[in-house]
Amino acid sequence: MLILIAELIGTMMLILLGDGVCCNVNLNKSGMKGAGSIQITFAWGLAVLVPAFIFGTASGAHFNPALTLALAMDGSIAWGSVPLYLAGQFMGAILGAILVFILFKGQFDATDDANTKLGVFCTSPSVPDTGLNLLSEIVGTFVLVFAIKGIGQVTGIAGGLSNLFVFGIIVSIGMSLGGLTGYAINPARDLGPRIAHALLPIKGKRDSNWQYAWIPVAGPIIGALIAVALYAIIPWSV
Repeated sequence: MLILIAELIGTMMLILLGDGVCCNVNLNKSGMKGAGSIQITFAWGLAVLVPAFIFGTASGAHFNPALTLALAMDGSIAWGSVPLYLAGQFMGAILGAILVFILFKGQFDATDDANTKLGVFCTSPSVPDTGLNLLSEIVGTFVLVFAIKGIGQVTGIAGGLSNLFVFGIIVSIGMSLGGLTGYAINPARDLGPRIAHALLPIKGKRDSNWQYAWIPVAGPIIGALIAVALYAIIPWSV
């Protein structure tokens, strides 16, 4: 039960802070409108860092179904705990997105562009290309999970300091690859808010772009599984 609670609250905080910065920067009548992609990229890294410090001991602070499935595949966590992780992550993502809408309702109402409104909830490609968009999510998540596993190769890390490394990994991926697909690299981060967008009474909203929605789900899972498979066969001890 602690895993479920930790992943639910942690993922809710992740989406609150992550989608929140997208609202802050992109919606009309926000005091930070126009701040740009640098603020968004750093804020998403911090959105992971803050709940990770809180829930790292409780659940490992996955907040990401792709990471959870990969760690189950390589034996780092028990398969029996996976449903608790996934339930917490998706419920937390939906609740976080709903909270973002409530807080920014005035800004949503003041924004006419339906694509901008959708974009603060979920990702989309800058150049639609199914193969390359899928590859972008695979590669971005591969880097995320392979680097997280690689933290284990660093000796003498004080408790909790590894979360700062994860912050750096996410910011690096965002600054280098984020312009391709919005670097979902996390199925819950994209699908949960996309579901919320579909359900919420957002003034002047468009469809939730379900034809694209499978890519930020499948791509991260594939990339994460490749990452742990490769990590497992490297002879780290020589």
